[in-house]
Amino acid sequence: MVMDSKRLLVVSDTHGSVNALKTVLNWAKSRTPPSGTICAAAFLGDGIADLEPAAKAAGFFCDWKLVCGNNDYDYGHSTPGAAVFDFADNRFYICHGHRHSLYGGYFTLISAARDSGANVALFGHSHVPLQRDEGNLLLVNPGSVGRPRSRIGASFAVIECAKGEQPKAEFWGIGSHGEIKELKV
Repeated sequence: MVMDSKRLLVVSDTHGSVNALKTVLNWAKSRTPPSGTICAAAFLGDGIADLEPAAKAAGFFCDWKLVCGNNDYDYGHSTPGAAVFDFADNRFYICHGHRHSLYGGYFTLISAARDSGANVALFGHSHVPLQRDEGNLLLVNPGSVGRPRSRIGASFAVIECAKGEQPKAEFWGIGSHGEIKELKV
């Protein structure tokens, strides 16, 4: 970890797994200022209702960036389907991904992110962690905390933004006994 950096916690697709999300937030809490560098968090949909009870139980409070997913029925009117925000000298485009034809490739997502001026695009929906460099655009899917569809199991990401460097994604998994471990994606 670079000393002059900020980090963004990225979580998606909890689908009612409040305890799994609480485990992630307990882990992240020890990595927030002043002792750590996780300064904000992004939730990429499908489980927005899980955030409040998990955050309260973990005592984890930070600036959340939220988008709704295709299963966030009660939040679709008040939470956007996509958003753009600036964090640590980077522009982020976030969405759930269900409106971007992800199973046919990433063209629609890449176009939307580039049109917004983003250099990082965060998305969920597939429940599979992914990091892909598209030239001047980093694509990151953190996987799923609640219903993983990959062999590595439940996962989330942390984006490290060091001054003067390209953002980098780290992937973390939740083990069968609730332990958090770094993953290679």
